[in-house]
Amino acid sequence: MKSEKLFFSMSLCLCVSIAFVLGSLSSAQARPIPPLEGLEALRKGFAGISDFSAEITQEKRLSLMKRTMTMKGTVRFRKPDQFFLAINPPYASRMVLKDATIEMAGGPEGKRNRMVLPPEQGLGRWFSKLASPVTQLPEGVAIQADLTNSLYTLTITPQGQGQVRELAIAFLADGTIRRLTILERNGDKASMIFKKLRRNTGLTDSDFRLEP
Repeated sequence: MKSEKLFFSMSLCLCVSIAFVLGSLSSAQARPIPPLEGLEALRKGFAGISDFSAEITQEKRLSLMKRTMTMKGTVRFRKPDQFFLAINPPYASRMVLKDATIEMAGGPEGKRNRMVLPPEQGLGRWFSKLASPVTQLPEGVAIQADLTNSLYTLTITPQGQGQVRELAIAFLADGTIRRLTILERNGDKASMIFKKLRRNTGLTDSDFRLEP
């Protein structure tokens, strides 16, 4: 189903990276930097964030349909491993991610589904790695890093045969991400923009429920 496929790809991205406030990339020329420098900048920027919520706009281009869908919704996140996503009508769907377990509800009948990601894609694993300085590149991915004025860009390419072919994250040193782009192996592409970011507001378990 379209909604299930959308949620699966979004959750994979957010497990590999961190979802924050997004915007547009600078037009200045990028300067390559060591991947470890880029990863450490991301880690430092996110260190002071315990939770956040934001409004999101996503553009999803489906390769088979040759068209782009625009969706709006809400996201919430709380360390170390909770994530919530709600997409507004006409693509109404909801998703809750707890570490590597995803629960989804979508479609006109609100059909519910549950799936478990590989342990290495769980949020808890990634945040445990971000708890201390990055001294070596993670296994199983190729990483390219660039710096454009004050804007960092990490391009992450998983080496396995998973659904995500490439993930690009552009962010500032304070942890504010400007762009998140996901390219899937089937040719689908998603770009997400987050607005009205609210940090460290004290989100609780009740903010991460699948039920409205």
